[in-house]
Amino acid sequence: MSDDEQSYESATARLEEIIRRLDSGSAGLRETLELVREGRGLVEFCAGELDAVSRGLEELRLDELVARLEAQAPSTAGEGS
Repeated sequence: MSDDEQSYESATARLEEIIRRLDSGSAGLRETLELVREGRGLVEFCAGELDAVSRGLEELRLDELVARLEAQAPSTAGEGS
């Protein structure tokens, strides 16, 4: 699955499958290595998605703060005079 087709939800679901397979103890050495490699890539993908969402939320909070400050500015501009 390419990153264009992948979603955070599908990546975490696949990670759960990988963990179940590894925990079962039935994977051979080569399969274990392949699963660990795939899992690492999925973890990195999910971390990137979470980081992007976090940055988006920070931007929204900053936009809200600016809007509140701008809304208060006309009423507080003449108070210090």
